[in-house]
Amino acid sequence: MSNRRVVITGLGWVTSLGLDVASVWSDMLSGRSGIKPLTRFNTDEYTVKFGGEVSEWAGGPHLDTRDCKRMDRFAQFALSASIDAVNDAGLDFGAEQPERCGVIIGSGIGGIEEFEEGHAKMLQKGPRRVSPFMIPKLMINAASANVSMYYGLTGVNTAAVTACASAGHAITDAIKAIHDDEADVVITGGAEAALTQLGLACFMTMRALSTRNDEPTKASRPWDKDRDGFILSEGAGCMVVEEYEHAKARGANIVAELVGYGMSADAGHITQPDEQGSGAQMAMRRAVKIAGLNLEDINYINAHGTSTPLGDKAENNAIKNLFGDHARKLCVSSTKSMTGHLLGASGGIETIIAAKALATGDIPPTINLDNPDEGCDLDFVANTAQNRDLKYVMTNSFGFGGHNSSLVLGKI
Repeated sequence: MSNRRVVITGLGWVTSLGLDVASVWSDMLSGRSGIKPLTRFNTDEYTVKFGGEVSEWAGGPHLDTRDCKRMDRFAQFALSASIDAVNDAGLDFGAEQPERCGVIIGSGIGGIEEFEEGHAKMLQKGPRRVSPFMIPKLMINAASANVSMYYGLTGVNTAAVTACASAGHAITDAIKAIHDDEADVVITGGAEAALTQLGLACFMTMRALSTRNDEPTKASRPWDKDRDGFILSEGAGCMVVEEYEHAKARGANIVAELVGYGMSADAGHITQPDEQGSGAQMAMRRAVKIAGLNLEDINYINAHGTSTPLGDKAENNAIKNLFGDHARKLCVSSTKSMTGHLLGASGGIETIIAAKALATGDIPPTINLDNPDEGCDLDFVANTAQNRDLKYVMTNSFGFGGHNSSLVLGKI
């Protein structure tokens, strides 16, 4: 195991609750939902008419019209969140060696909006009218590429693509790059903008989404008896991670340490998890082992918790089966109850949440948990935030295809 420690020094995100980390964090602790009726396209023919939409997006505070024209929405989110993270970290890349700085940003779907628009143009106006910029905009690595070009970073640059585990795996890859002495600084996380006409239609026809159109803010209800599917959302969660001595030498504000990671595969069904969460258990166990900890050292889990009938029970069972008696002492919450499910960006948003919880001791609630489902009897921080003495926390991301990611963060 490498003796190069990895720490988080800067945070940035784009969410349906807002863009500023501090204000959105405060809203989460108060239990505010960012789920609302969709406004970007007509939903008359859809059975689902709401989601975690980033309203009135025009590039945010950092991107102008020209920037937005050359990037799909998901890459715009990634660049905006990355700029906020770099600013938060107080990093001056002019004082860094560019070959020692990298970017690893995941996405499950990438530029689906650009794909939709290009395909429609081809059908309506013919193949010669398709934009030559279509491929550079829709490719999933466009997020990492645009961030690296913005800052002139020539080090490691990749994109993790593992459905809803994408950001978790991107962060894992960033940890490994620093452990292996490939980099001193990596901008990492995830971005997604699949809340489009086609994206919504695809998940709708799978019957994966909640149809609680009359009460959007109450639609995401992990572990509740009345849950009926997840809420499709968009946004990005990016962070600056650094080698500890590098961060300390420049006087950086260290938010948390990334001490462990675990990956696994269910190797079962393309969308359904194993009922007992065997793959999830394996990822969590590996993360704790790599961190050099005992299971009893974990205080809080930011769960995958999507509000689906099968997924929530599987994760509940995985936690119980792995942690045994200690499961009753854990706080477990799903912030997707407020943000919805950002697919490949979820792990980025939720690693930031885990880091904030560790730094402050505040654990955001699982809202809308009014009637826990049978057997779902852990401390899910139902409806009201808690404050605890936290030393080690975990965040889980599980994706279609059976991809599992768990990260363990420690207090500095």
